[in-house]
Amino acid sequence: MSASAITATGRAEDHELRFEFGKNWSRFLQTLDESRVREAEQSLQRALRLEDLSGKSFLDLGSGSGLFSLAARRLGARVHSFDYDLDSVGCTRTLRERFFPDDSRWTVERGSALDENYIRTLGKFDVVYSWGVLHHTGDLWTALAYSTECVRQGGLFLISIYNDQGRMSRFWKVVKRTYNRLPRPLRFLVLAPTAAAILGSTAVRDLLVLAPFQTWRRYRERRGMSPWHDVVDWVGGYPFQVANPDDIFDFCDQRGFRLRSLKTCGGKMGCNEFVFMKENRR
Repeated sequence: MSASAITATGRAEDHELRFEFGKNWSRFLQTLDESRVREAEQSLQRALRLEDLSGKSFLDLGSGSGLFSLAARRLGARVHSFDYDLDSVGCTRTLRERFFPDDSRWTVERGSALDENYIRTLGKFDVVYSWGVLHHTGDLWTALAYSTECVRQGGLFLISIYNDQGRMSRFWKVVKRTYNRLPRPLRFLVLAPTAAAILGSTAVRDLLVLAPFQTWRRYRERRGMSPWHDVVDWVGGYPFQVANPDDIFDFCDQRGFRLRSLKTCGGKMGCNEFVFMKENRR
């Protein structure tokens, strides 16, 4: 599907349904402890290939729970966090007040990745981080274009975008739309079998190799999030768009970015993670 076609359909869906990510993150914060915060810091260090972020500015575009804003701040960055979802903004503010009360080097506010005027007010950052966000805006390619404008020359752009699985992606789109259209008391009819399929299969596989819950532990170490909360995000996450790695690479390459690293999901369900560097122009 072309970028223009995705954009056209995305805008219509954006007004139709929208999953409230912030309510899920509010529940996640109840389980947040020091070990998870440290895991998030380590995953950020690995992805950016930086031990600390002292003296750097960090934009968390779609901050969600605020965990990675917190990780960046603890690594020394000046952080600007924003999210469209009011509950997510509240979650991020909760973490700021819990760990960095009255901190002038961490700003949290509501904003939209599709609001060009707002994006222009933000300025340029050394690191722009947007994990699993842009494909939920309802207009992936416009959000991606605006996001690239926030990266200063020589800066890093870390994004993750749902992998395009073709027919399977279209199937998940139906599942997500169905979940969001159901009354809340009935949403378990979609969530329960999906969670069993996703989490149950990995649990059985780990048992067969005599390593119970190994996959879950590794997932938490990589993302700093619990598998359960991400499954809820996966089932509910709508609007929902996808892209293949080549399209993301070409899009960013045309805007002066060089691919620094890429972690794919192996053509399966999930996100491809990209780290780009914005080339210095003479």
